[in-house]
Amino acid sequence: MEAVRNEALEAWMREHQYSANSLASAMNSELEALTGRPGTYDGRQVREWRSGRVRWPHAAARHVLAGLSGKTAVDLGFVPRSRTAPAAAPQEDPMYRRALVTGALSLAVAAAAPGSSSTRRIGMSDVGRLQDKFSSVIASDHKRGGQRDIEQQAADLADTALNLQNSGSATQRVRSSLYATAASFRSSAMWAAIDGRRFKDAVAHMREAQTLAELSGDQAIKFRIWSHTGTLYRHMGRPADARAANDVARSLHITRRDPMFASLGLARQMAIQGVSHELRSLPRTFGQAQEAMHRAEGNTHRPLWLLAFWDEAELHSLALTAHLAAGDWATAEYHAHRCLASLRPHMQRSRAITTSRLAQAQLAQGHVDTATRTAMAVTAEAATQHPRVSRMLQEFGAALRATARGSADARAWTEHTAAWKATA
Repeated sequence: MEAVRNEALEAWMREHQYSANSLASAMNSELEALTGRPGTYDGRQVREWRSGRVRWPHAAARHVLAGLSGKTAVDLGFVPRSRTAPAAAPQEDPMYRRALVTGALSLAVAAAAPGSSSTRRIGMSDVGRLQDKFSSVIASDHKRGGQRDIEQQAADLADTALNLQNSGSATQRVRSSLYATAASFRSSAMWAAIDGRRFKDAVAHMREAQTLAELSGDQAIKFRIWSHTGTLYRHMGRPADARAANDVARSLHITRRDPMFASLGLARQMAIQGVSHELRSLPRTFGQAQEAMHRAEGNTHRPLWLLAFWDEAELHSLALTAHLAAGDWATAEYHAHRCLASLRPHMQRSRAITTSRLAQAQLAQGHVDTATRTAMAVTAEAATQHPRVSRMLQEFGAALRATARGSADARAWTEHTAAWKATA
């Protein structure tokens, strides 16, 4: 039988702003309050219920959900395995209700109990094995950013880290590291959604990531998530919210301890200033970000996600973004050339984005032929499969037709994009 999505559960979760993982966490806390033992529910189980693949959870889960929601399992959209059993009348009997609750709690205790007399010990080696997978997520992002499979892989690995929390005993250091690892994966899922312009999904990842970061106490991952939040709001056209989120990132004490974080915070502030058309502020903010970056040189004890992308090329990329948004086309072109000259080879997504923006800056200055050749340099893969690049090139094509309708460049661009689509 084909699974039927549980719309009632989904609507209740949406109303109360629960993600799959946050609902699982709330259920585990509720179960611990009832039984004295933490539960082992995870986001994957909740998604199984929400998708309809599991239509009737076990008794303990139904009881905990009822306690959290104030609704019966049927009201939450679950379908009993047998509809022939006596229904409402016996449940009105207080003795029956006490027996039902007692049975549910007994099942809950059994579900929470370890499988053997010896409890598994989780160590930093377990955390390390998970963190090793983070590098592949980062590499995929730099090569093919914005894809749904990258987002899903990162989200699944975040769930794996959370599941490990409930699989045995651990020191506080290990638990904090696991939360930080889960937050890292969730923030990568958030970034993939931002890059793919799936903003609703990005907001959901953001909320989950922020909670995990707070549980971890890790300043670096808190910075990453709040900095990404600023970028998310900037792309959504909400510069005031973007500035507020980026201010949270910049206020963390890690920016005072390590100038590299301060540099990134300033550069993203510059991009927000560009959207807000604060043209006079841009050179000063760029200078401050560059100076902080130079002060930070030589220290390599930083998170992988920061070391993998933040450098002089990306600083010029954000300066390009800022000046393009503010309408300073010539300065935008300057920063684009500086970025492309120093981009590391693995930054394929960044190269496509920068090239597309360079073409826009050149066209805005009236350099139609040069701009068209620049836009044609974007690879077919990036032009057709990366949502942000595709959108920028569509905007370029519309501007080219408006600027030079019927010209040889406009015809060449039309033929070139037709060839892209044919190979997609």
